[in-house]
Amino acid sequence: MMKSIRLILLTLFLSPVIAQAQFETFKDSVVQLYGVIMSADSLRGLPAVSIMVKGQNRGTISNDEGVFSIVVLKGDKVEFTSIGFKSKLIDIPLDLKGNQFSIIQLMVTDTVYLPATIIRQRLSREQFERDFINTKIPNDDIEIARSNNSYSKRRLLMSTLPSDGKEASLQYMQDQSKKLYYSGQIAPQNIFNPFAWNEFIKAWKRGDYKKKN
Repeated sequence: MMKSIRLILLTLFLSPVIAQAQFETFKDSVVQLYGVIMSADSLRGLPAVSIMVKGQNRGTISNDEGVFSIVVLKGDKVEFTSIGFKSKLIDIPLDLKGNQFSIIQLMVTDTVYLPATIIRQRLSREQFERDFINTKIPNDDIEIARSNNSYSKRRLLMSTLPSDGKEASLQYMQDQSKKLYYSGQIAPQNIFNPFAWNEFIKAWKRGDYKKKN
């Protein structure tokens, strides 16, 4: 009993010491990273550069003069990205002395070479108008989606696509139910059904009964 009490008292005594040591360790690992981001060719400050801690959802952006400031930890990887420039990744040293780290980060222009475009003058106004009128403009996504949802396109897809497992099972169950319903008697014929004749005429006009290669 006395041993347990001593253990509890020792734990209560050491807990603040351990917590204080952990706090001091964490406090020592916190670094204030600040500096300025400039272009490598003109040495001008770059605004709106994204500064993100790699692998974490923390970051900031540079101001109009390229100046930034962010809190990081020793050992973090910080990435600088901006449209038109190559991204840059730096490491915060683990053995950094103190809690401040200043840098001047130079960003190199990311050159993109586009294919050459040759601009030629039209021979006449009439030729330009003719070519402009006859130029075929490809359909956009909305027009393509609209054509794919047309009634004729859906009928074509229904006639060419095979039945899936659910449709085949449902058709089989319906056939079996129909056989059991008319068991012991003659099933009615649709030859005198006007609705059936109407569907047959529509299918014949659509060409559903034509021989398909």
